[in-house]
Amino acid sequence: MIYIALKFFITAGVVVGVSEIAKRSGYFAAMLAALPLTSILAMIWIYVDTKDSQKIIDLSYGIFWLVLPTLLFFIVLPALIKNHFGFWPSMIISMAIMVVFYLLFAFFGKKLGLPL
Repeated sequence: MIYIALKFFITAGVVVGVSEIAKRSGYFAAMLAALPLTSILAMIWIYVDTKDSQKIIDLSYGIFWLVLPTLLFFIVLPALIKNHFGFWPSMIISMAIMVVFYLLFAFFGKKLGLPL
Protein backbone atom coordinates (compact mmCIF):
# COMPACT_ATOMS: atom_id res chain seq x y z
CA MET A 1 0.00 0.00 0.00
CA ILE A 2 2.86 2.38 0.81
CA TYR A 3 4.42 1.60 -2.57
CA ILE A 4 1.19 2.52 -4.42
CA ALA A 5 0.93 5.75 -2.40
CA LEU A 6 4.56 6.57 -3.28
CA LYS A 7 3.87 5.99 -6.98
CA PHE A 8 0.77 8.17 -6.74
CA PHE A 9 2.53 11.09 -5.02
CA ILE A 10 5.56 11.06 -7.32
CA THR A 11 3.38 10.94 -10.44
CA ALA A 12 0.94 13.57 -9.14
CA GLY A 13 3.88 15.73 -8.08
CA VAL A 14 5.06 15.94 -11.68
CA VAL A 15 1.66 17.24 -12.84
CA VAL A 16 1.40 19.73 -9.98
CA GLY A 17 4.97 20.82 -10.65
CA VAL A 18 4.23 21.58 -14.29
CA SER A 19 1.10 23.57 -13.43
CA GLU A 20 2.95 25.59 -10.75
CA ILE A 21 5.92 26.29 -13.04
CA ALA A 22 3.48 27.40 -15.78
CA LYS A 23 2.33 30.24 -13.51
CA ARG A 24 5.85 31.65 -13.65
CA SER A 25 7.22 30.52 -17.00
CA GLY A 26 5.22 29.03 -19.84
CA TYR A 27 8.41 28.07 -21.64
CA PHE A 28 9.89 26.01 -18.80
CA ALA A 29 6.53 24.43 -18.02
CA ALA A 30 6.13 23.47 -21.68
CA MET A 31 9.63 22.05 -21.74
CA LEU A 32 8.91 19.95 -18.64
CA ALA A 33 5.50 18.88 -19.94
CA ALA A 34 6.98 17.96 -23.32
CA LEU A 35 9.33 15.50 -21.69
CA PRO A 36 7.81 12.05 -21.70
CA LEU A 37 7.70 12.06 -17.90
CA THR A 38 4.43 10.16 -17.68
CA SER A 39 5.74 7.54 -20.07
CA ILE A 40 9.07 7.28 -18.26
CA LEU A 41 7.37 6.97 -14.87
CA ALA A 42 4.95 4.36 -16.23
CA MET A 43 7.86 2.35 -17.67
CA ILE A 44 9.73 2.55 -14.38
CA TRP A 45 6.66 1.45 -12.38
CA ILE A 46 5.93 -1.41 -14.82
CA TYR A 47 9.52 -2.62 -14.77
CA VAL A 48 9.80 -2.40 -10.98
CA ASP A 49 6.49 -4.25 -10.62
CA THR A 50 7.00 -6.95 -13.28
CA LYS A 51 10.67 -6.99 -14.43
CA ASP A 52 9.15 -7.71 -17.86
CA SER A 53 11.23 -6.00 -20.55
CA GLN A 54 8.77 -7.00 -23.27
CA LYS A 55 6.05 -4.93 -21.58
CA ILE A 56 8.38 -1.93 -21.73
CA ILE A 57 9.16 -2.58 -25.41
CA ASP A 58 5.44 -2.89 -26.26
CA LEU A 59 4.57 0.25 -24.31
CA SER A 60 7.38 2.21 -25.92
CA TYR A 61 6.31 1.29 -29.46
CA GLY A 62 2.67 2.01 -28.64
CA ILE A 63 3.53 5.42 -27.20
CA PHE A 64 5.60 6.30 -30.25
CA TRP A 65 2.79 5.61 -32.70
CA LEU A 66 0.08 7.16 -30.55
CA VAL A 67 1.99 10.40 -30.01
CA LEU A 68 1.27 11.27 -33.62
CA PRO A 69 -2.52 11.68 -33.19
CA THR A 70 -1.90 13.55 -29.92
CA LEU A 71 0.08 16.23 -31.75
CA LEU A 72 -3.09 17.30 -33.54
CA PHE A 73 -4.55 18.36 -30.18
CA PHE A 74 -1.68 20.80 -29.66
CA ILE A 75 -2.28 22.36 -33.06
CA VAL A 76 -6.08 22.63 -32.87
CA LEU A 77 -6.35 23.93 -29.28
CA PRO A 78 -4.37 27.16 -29.70
CA ALA A 79 -5.93 27.78 -33.11
CA LEU A 80 -9.42 27.60 -31.62
CA ILE A 81 -8.53 29.78 -28.65
CA LYS A 82 -6.96 32.39 -30.95
CA ASN A 83 -10.21 32.39 -32.93
CA HIS A 84 -12.20 33.27 -29.78
CA PHE A 85 -13.90 29.93 -29.16
CA GLY A 86 -13.12 30.23 -25.44
CA PHE A 87 -11.03 27.86 -23.36
CA TRP A 88 -13.60 25.16 -22.49
CA PRO A 89 -15.20 24.84 -25.93
CA SER A 90 -11.72 24.81 -27.48
CA MET A 91 -10.59 22.10 -25.07
CA ILE A 92 -13.65 19.93 -25.75
CA ILE A 93 -13.46 20.35 -29.53
CA SER A 94 -9.72 19.68 -29.54
CA MET A 95 -10.15 16.52 -27.47
CA ALA A 96 -12.99 15.32 -29.70
CA ILE A 97 -10.90 15.87 -32.83
CA MET A 98 -8.00 14.05 -31.18
CA VAL A 99 -10.21 11.06 -30.30
CA VAL A 100 -11.54 10.86 -33.86
CA PHE A 101 -7.99 11.05 -35.17
CA TYR A 102 -6.95 8.30 -32.71
CA LEU A 103 -9.73 6.06 -34.00
CA LEU A 104 -8.82 6.73 -37.62
CA PHE A 105 -5.14 6.23 -36.86
CA ALA A 106 -5.85 2.92 -35.09
CA PHE A 107 -8.08 1.72 -37.93
CA PHE A 108 -5.63 2.55 -40.70
CA GLY A 109 -2.56 1.77 -38.56
CA LYS A 110 -3.68 -1.81 -38.02
CA LYS A 111 -4.29 -2.20 -41.76
CA LEU A 112 -0.74 -0.95 -42.34
CA GLY A 113 0.67 -3.34 -39.73
CA LEU A 114 1.64 -0.76 -37.11
CA PRO A 115 2.08 -2.23 -33.61
CA LEU A 116 -0.99 -0.65 -32.02
